[in-house]
Amino acid sequence: MDSNLSGRCACGSVRYTCRSAPLAMLNCHCRDCQISSGAPFASGVVVASADLEVQGSPATHSVRASSGMHTTRTFCADCGTPLFTQSEANPQFTSIRFPTLEDAASFAPMLDIWTSSAQPWVCLDGKIPHFDRSPQPPK
Repeated sequence: MDSNLSGRCACGSVRYTCRSAPLAMLNCHCRDCQISSGAPFASGVVVASADLEVQGSPATHSVRASSGMHTTRTFCADCGTPLFTQSEANPQFTSIRFPTLEDAASFAPMLDIWTSSAQPWVCLDGKIPHFDRSPQPPK
C-alpha cells in the first residue's frame, strides 16, 4: 500500500490524507465494531494520528468499548459514512475504515483482533495472526 493514503466519505464532504505509511491493517471483531459497522467485523488501516489531515466537518460519537476504554468513532455528518476510530488507550493511532480509501483494493489485513467476540460463522484467515483481544501496540 502507498505511503500516502487518501480517501473520502460517500458524499465527498469529508476528505482525508495521511502522509505516512500504514502501521497495520486489521479486522476487529469486537461487539462495538460489529454494531458500528453493521457487519460481522470492521476493517481498518492503522496510521499515526499526527499524520492524518481531515478536510470537512465530520461528526464523532464516543462509547465505552469492549476494552473498557472510550472509543471515538468519526463519521460524515451528511451521509453517515464511518471514517475513523480512535481509542483513548492509544490516541497516537487512528484506524481508517478501509472502504473509504481511494485505493481500497490494496487493503490486506495483517491480523484479526477481538476474535473472542467473532461471530461463530465468520471464517477467519488461518494465514494471519488472531488475538482474543487487542495486542499491545509496538513501542
